[in-house]
Amino acid sequence: MSGTKLKSVLSSFSQVPRELEPLPSDRHSLDDSCVRLNTNENPFPMPEVVMQSAIAALEQQYLYPEHDNISLREAAADAYGLTKDQVIAGNGSSELLGLIYRAFLAPGDSVAMLSPGFSFNRKLAMLQGAQFLEIECGQSDVLPVEELLSGPAEGAKFILLANPNNPSGTFVPVAEIERLAAQSDRLIVLDEAYVDFAPDNGLRLIHHYPNILLLRTFSKSYAAAGIRIGFGLGHPEIIGRLRNIQNVFNMNVIGHAVGVSILAHRDAYEENHRHIKRERERVSFALSQLGFCVTPSHANFLLARVPAGRNGRWWQQALERRKVLVAVFSEPCLNEHIRISIGTSAQMDILLSEIFKVVNDPEQ
Repeated sequence: MSGTKLKSVLSSFSQVPRELEPLPSDRHSLDDSCVRLNTNENPFPMPEVVMQSAIAALEQQYLYPEHDNISLREAAADAYGLTKDQVIAGNGSSELLGLIYRAFLAPGDSVAMLSPGFSFNRKLAMLQGAQFLEIECGQSDVLPVEELLSGPAEGAKFILLANPNNPSGTFVPVAEIERLAAQSDRLIVLDEAYVDFAPDNGLRLIHHYPNILLLRTFSKSYAAAGIRIGFGLGHPEIIGRLRNIQNVFNMNVIGHAVGVSILAHRDAYEENHRHIKRERERVSFALSQLGFCVTPSHANFLLARVPAGRNGRWWQQALERRKVLVAVFSEPCLNEHIRISIGTSAQMDILLSEIFKVVNDPEQ
């Protein structure tokens, strides 16, 4: 009886939810003793002044957060040289990505992204019944403008660019993105989640190109992944449409307070950023000495092709047995790669020590 009822319920869904596979319920919780280098987190504590803002916000736990995130949007506007109507705030940039798909895509539409890229975009497109176009990039630090403007991508409702890119860590000169924005009349979603580790950013493009929608997050460079703070920056007409469909009270009082405090104390994170850049170069060199081929990175992670004879999944499992977690990907072009987040010096020393052991005794 229950099986028949469930089948009836599922058959009543539209095509897209019917195609969704249920997530497995047997996922195991993370072992706290593991060195987590698989999710691009920033492992450093918050500056004391930011931590105090979070503690103070707990005293308002009985209140709903501010509607429309007005104070946080005003703080971001002041920090980035914009008006509050050019800013939307969200639970990390991932919430804002979801809003963009809901607002600007209808069933049968298409969206284009450079490949390889952030794989969650595939699911977001599927949920809207849209076609997801992945444009191969011949040179990782050169934007294929012509391919994004013509061919299969010509009819895409918007173009997704991550700069620096995830999972490669590569960075495209902002002038290339400006060239695309100038030649295209479509929306360009520029995801700058890792931009604080890069040599430049696209913020200035907002003032000249209404088709640029820029995303920022405090999860990576400001060590607030667990609090979920993100921003969309762009033309008031675009931003206003996104705010209009955003969930009421979408952020909590702690996220508001921490976001405002980070924006006021960004200089307190400069040593954090310098450390990650130094470790990125040190670990990249050490990995190359151990037989890995490392893609030059401008993010807080490294994409490394593993030594010949084993694939990325084998290396992930070998390191996990040694309580070091790294990321792998399903794309065929990344089959022989692992992605390694940059953490503390001590974490990176453990990583390199365990990789050295595996290289010298792979059967251990």
